[in-house]
Amino acid sequence: MPAQMSRRKGRGLSVEDAVEFFNYVMEEKPFLPFLIPLVLFAWGIERWVFSFSNWVPLAVAVWATIQYGNYQHRILVEDLNKKWKRVILNTSPITPLEHCEWLNRLLIETWPNYMNPKISIRFSSIVEKRLKHRKSRLIERVELQEFSLGSSPPSLGLHGTRWSTSGDQRIMRLGFDWDTNDMSILLLAKLAKPFMGTARIVINSLHIKGDLLLMPVLNGKAILYSFLSVPEVRIGVAFGSGGSQSLPATELPGVSSWLVKLFSDTLVKTMVEPRRRCHTMPAVNLRKKAVGGIIYVTVISASKLSRNGLRGSPSRRQFDKSSEEQFVDKDLQTFVEVELEELTRKTGARMGSNPNWNSKFNMVLHEETGNLRFHLYECTPNNVKYDYLASCEIKIKYVEDDSTIFWAIGPDSGVIAKHAEFCGKEVELVVPFEGLNSGELTVKLVLKEWQFSDGSHVDNSLVSSRRSLFGSSNFLPRTGRKVNITVLEGKDLVSKDRSGKCDPYVKLQYGKILQRTSAAHALSPVWNQKFEFDEIGDGEYLMIKCYNEDTFGDDSIGSARVNLEGLVEGSIRDVWIPLEKVNSGELRLQIEAVRVEGSEGSRAAGSNNGWIELVLIEAKDLIAADLRGTSDPYVRVQYGNLKKRTKVMFKTLNPHWNQTLEFPDDGSPLLLHVKDHNALLPTSSIGDCVVEYQRLPPNQMSDKWIPLQGVKRGEIHIQVTRRVPELEKRSSLDSEPSINKAHKISSEMKQMMMKFQCLIEDGNLEGLSTAMSELEALEDTQEEYMVQLETEQTLLLNKIKELGQEIFNSSPSLSRRSSGI
Repeated sequence: MPAQMSRRKGRGLSVEDAVEFFNYVMEEKPFLPFLIPLVLFAWGIERWVFSFSNWVPLAVAVWATIQYGNYQHRILVEDLNKKWKRVILNTSPITPLEHCEWLNRLLIETWPNYMNPKISIRFSSIVEKRLKHRKSRLIERVELQEFSLGSSPPSLGLHGTRWSTSGDQRIMRLGFDWDTNDMSILLLAKLAKPFMGTARIVINSLHIKGDLLLMPVLNGKAILYSFLSVPEVRIGVAFGSGGSQSLPATELPGVSSWLVKLFSDTLVKTMVEPRRRCHTMPAVNLRKKAVGGIIYVTVISASKLSRNGLRGSPSRRQFDKSSEEQFVDKDLQTFVEVELEELTRKTGARMGSNPNWNSKFNMVLHEETGNLRFHLYECTPNNVKYDYLASCEIKIKYVEDDSTIFWAIGPDSGVIAKHAEFCGKEVELVVPFEGLNSGELTVKLVLKEWQFSDGSHVDNSLVSSRRSLFGSSNFLPRTGRKVNITVLEGKDLVSKDRSGKCDPYVKLQYGKILQRTSAAHALSPVWNQKFEFDEIGDGEYLMIKCYNEDTFGDDSIGSARVNLEGLVEGSIRDVWIPLEKVNSGELRLQIEAVRVEGSEGSRAAGSNNGWIELVLIEAKDLIAADLRGTSDPYVRVQYGNLKKRTKVMFKTLNPHWNQTLEFPDDGSPLLLHVKDHNALLPTSSIGDCVVEYQRLPPNQMSDKWIPLQGVKRGEIHIQVTRRVPELEKRSSLDSEPSINKAHKISSEMKQMMMKFQCLIEDGNLEGLSTAMSELEALEDTQEEYMVQLETEQTLLLNKIKELGQEIFNSSPSLSRRSSGI
């Protein structure tokens, strides 16, 4: 074809070329037979009847030129495609060595501003995740504080590159050599005994050398990459000083070798053959960051299972693959456990060498990639222990055009790759068990939904404007909105009781606020309880823990986490959340974001001119904190930085306080801590709760019983009111004059000091304990009085400003004088 093209250029357009061009135009433009008579008719009128202008020949000439250019472009593309297929597909298994200096020059140009920032962000998250789960003899915990790969890129293919063929898969092999001395990875380590304290570890140099394999898959839509074997790794470590450093900047023995081992282990588990990572090359980049997703996993069946094939070393086993008798094992009883991070589910047990489970699971991804592992176990009758047989895995990755790629290790360490162009498309994979000569697992995967960092999500190939459960957004902490969480029901919960009974309840923690449901009495319980939280930004997760209530200690029956950011007001999300760390169980939640009226910021629900009036009336069914079966309860109230307390009610589980406390309304959480008073020993907690007041209408009282959290029983009865003051009608703070109240507090303090002196002289310890409680209550009254004075001062100053502004606006002379100035 190139020779043909050169001859065409040398002698011009021949008759054959013209005929071929005409056929091309007829193929590409099927409407042309109808257009040509119309053009000829117009030209005939132009030529013999009357003249339009010269536009007809000109338009025909321009159109023909454009079509001929497109024709030439198609010929060039076909030539290049033929050359590519000739080089890649129709050559010997191994191509000659090709030099690639151009690739390293390109890498040097793009490294500082594009490659380095992108790779640093990606690998910093991987390093941070690995550091959380790895400890050494000297280091208890490591925190990543800074991550930069420096200005020196790796060198690729210094000795050339070479293509080879393995089955139908083309593989490029090239050398990888990275020797950099200007990188900066800063770690803050908490040291174990005998050192103790913290140390700043700086990784300032890195050397990696090995052979890299690149495998294009899915017709070039993605490239899988991995090291052929474990690369040579050297890490240079220095020890910082200052800042949060609590030890001298001296070298700690074994840290460098520990980091090398940690780095090598991470490579082996993620990108050393046959483990491969994936780089996608979508035709369209929508520039969205996926932060989570929902995937349905169906374990269909397995085939060719046998005890001989699934146990022992593959190198010691020889099979006659033409014989089917080796795969007949009728008494083999197996099940599959599906694992995605901390979320696990398992199928039922089935008999035979070709079991059929057809079990479907709802699972959750917490980032743009996922690693589904399938573990095969054998069930032995009358045996509690399960025998592990084999494993395989499927990796998942979001592609920037809203599609999804699945890949796995194929037969003979080959590649299995599938592409789902849109959410909701079903993909079936047949994956061999790793390291074995027999056994395959058939699964179906449906990526139901991807969620993105802007809160949007995509499902069933349609982009939705609704916000995501697992997304994040740019909301700041304390957004001024409320998040309503309704725990509706659960299903398939785990029972740890031999009788099969279960009394489940759910704990919800968002930030520092903890709420819990009541205990139900079924494995598929219905709660239908609603809780309200202040919305928090910065990726704060809602932590969910499910427990089985038991007399001798509550058992955990699963947990989950949900990111509540990116919720849209007025849109209720109704979702089933699978529980982690157990084999079954899901909770159904309804989640809604609500804007508090008049709120524009973190303290928008509060008012600088108002206050919170809290009446602590009584409590009932408190737990007994003393050996005699009673308690001495009082309530410690925390509102922002302010703390107040009630009086102590001795020897009762149903106390009555009837005590009123007031706080300036600034939108802070209102926390109640019920304590058991002890004279000599530290006080013990008998429950706590959160009072939600921000959405109350002004000057309207809310009367409610609130269940106590952290204990098995107990409720507290309160009345709360958001007071909006009017200086003329203000009567709720105190009716008596401030001067009289000040004298009263001073007189009570003097009497209390005299009482203390008498009790000390008499040696009355029980009386001292009671007097101490009364003194603490008196101090709280004094603190309350100071808050009242500050509030009155603020109200008075605001009223003076308002009166001054009214006088200024009503006086024409003052207004003119101000405008003249």
